[in-house]
Amino acid sequence: MSRTQLVWLHVSAFLTAATGVVFSVMKYLMKSSDEFAVVNHPLQPHMLAAHVVAAPILLFLLGWTFSNHMLPKFRFSEENRRTGIAAMWLIAPMTLSAYLLQIATNETLRQAMAVAHWITSGVFVIVYVGHVVLGRPSS
Repeated sequence: MSRTQLVWLHVSAFLTAATGVVFSVMKYLMKSSDEFAVVNHPLQPHMLAAHVVAAPILLFLLGWTFSNHMLPKFRFSEENRRTGIAAMWLIAPMTLSAYLLQIATNETLRQAMAVAHWITSGVFVIVYVGHVVLGRPSS
């Protein structure tokens, strides 16, 4: 993987995770003092918009690194495989749940996709960070 790919991948993963966490905190942990407010924080819609913009960039960069990092390492390398394979397997459910969350009109399905997205995204971030830390050369 080129240095450019690595930097862009790390930046997009950080931005996607950070905007997702901040949006979730605003939506689920904050309460507005105005009982008629639609959002709990004035920046909540902007954080969701930032997350919805950052996530496809991350997905593009994951696809960009597939052919020259993920696939060769999956086929031919024994180093750092467990975290890499776990992260690879989490991409599809994380992405699918995010997409279905945006288009679901049934409240039960929307809630199920939200929970699925929280779980898969949270585990992906943990595994991704572990993969990066374990993949660094020791000094």
